[in-house]
Amino acid sequence: MTQPGADSVRRSVVVNASIDVAFALFTSRFDDIKPREHNLLAVPIAETVFEPWAGGAIYDRGVDGSQCRWARVLVCDPPNRIVFTWDIGPTWQIETDPAKTSEVEVQFTAESADRTRVQLEHRYFERHGPGWEAVAGGVDGDAGWPLYLQRFTRLADKAPR
Repeated sequence: MTQPGADSVRRSVVVNASIDVAFALFTSRFDDIKPREHNLLAVPIAETVFEPWAGGAIYDRGVDGSQCRWARVLVCDPPNRIVFTWDIGPTWQIETDPAKTSEVEVQFTAESADRTRVQLEHRYFERHGPGWEAVAGGVDGDAGWPLYLQRFTRLADKAPR
C-alpha cells in the first residue's frame, strides 16, 4: 500500500513461498513479472534479464538481439533484499546519468516457513529532476508496481513448495 504524502512509493504483498523461493522467483523469473508492453526498445521484447548481483543489471533483450538496460543492481543480499536503480526518466526514456535516477529496494521477510512478506519501496524520485512526478505516478499506478506485484504473487502461488 502507498503511504499518503510520502516522497516514495511503498507496496507490500505476502506470497505463499518460503523466503528463499520468493527471492529466487523475483530475480530469476522477473521476465514473467514484467509485462512485455513495458518496452523502450524499437522491437518487441524477447526476454527481460535480471542479474541478481551487485554490479548486475536489469535489461530487456529485443527479438532482434538489441538491449535496453534500464536498471543497475546496487545491493544483492539473498534472500533478504535487493536494491536497484530506476534508470528511466520523466519522459520515459533511458537516463544515463546515475545522479538522475531513482532507487528501488525490495525486502523479503519470512512470516513462516512457506509465507514471505515482500516490501517494495521506490524512492528518490526527486533525483529525476523536473517532471519527477510523472515517474512516481507511473510506477504507483495500476500498470506500475501494483501490477508487477500481482503478477509476482500469482507466480509464487504456482511455484513448487
